[in-house]
Amino acid sequence: MEVQLKRINKFLSEVGYCSRREADKLIEAGRVTINGAIPEMGTKIAPGDIVHVDGKEIKNNKEGFVYIALNKPVGIVCTTDTSIEKDNIIDFINYPKRIFPIGRLDKPSEGLILLTDDGDIVNKILRASNNHEKEYIVTVDKPISQTFIERMSGGIPLLELNRVTKKCKVEKLSTYKFKIILTQGLNRQIRRMCEYLNYEVQALKRVRIMNIKMDMPIGDYRELTKEEFSELNLLISNSFKEYQKPPSRIKK
Repeated sequence: MEVQLKRINKFLSEVGYCSRREADKLIEAGRVTINGAIPEMGTKIAPGDIVHVDGKEIKNNKEGFVYIALNKPVGIVCTTDTSIEKDNIIDFINYPKRIFPIGRLDKPSEGLILLTDDGDIVNKILRASNNHEKEYIVTVDKPISQTFIERMSGGIPLLELNRVTKKCKVEKLSTYKFKIILTQGLNRQIRRMCEYLNYEVQALKRVRIMNIKMDMPIGDYRELTKEEFSELNLLISNSFKEYQKPPSRIKK
């Protein structure tokens, strides 16, 4: 019988310790051991191997996955590294089981973020090529023009990231406020898009991720309903977990 090997980052993700990306950071920092030895990136483990993170043994003793929606306040950082960032999301939510955020919402922003201990679902939700919607309400520092709306929705070159943003839905809500629906999640994307057009974001709130809507006060969280989770599973049923197509880049 062939022994099933599994990459260490996938193991840490599947048992709900952290996302694969966070696992790679832990491995790179030398904080993970397999049978007492520090592994290289991409090392595979076999059944019976003993894995430790920061000296603590990590076991797969899950009783079922957790799926939580949090209305993140401004000032909280979406990281699981509680030893480095004191205002981290894990200490803030203080959930009795170890969970980690799906994606990020930067420190000056507020609103909806999902947390789970199901590592398999993370990449399906996050991959931009899967075209999953995220909706934001944004307040800027000066009156919003029709040109601003048209340019934001048509794609903005982000020179520092060597990317052109995908076309998106943008709607003016008031003089200084607009709604934007993205299907990608580049670093500080909305803020960078506004900066390119000489606008400065004053407030940024995420109000929806796919079919999950923010309906709780700032700082509160709730578990996803059965109906929400069923629809979420349907939406990601044809999603890819792996990288599919290179994103648009700025032509030189």
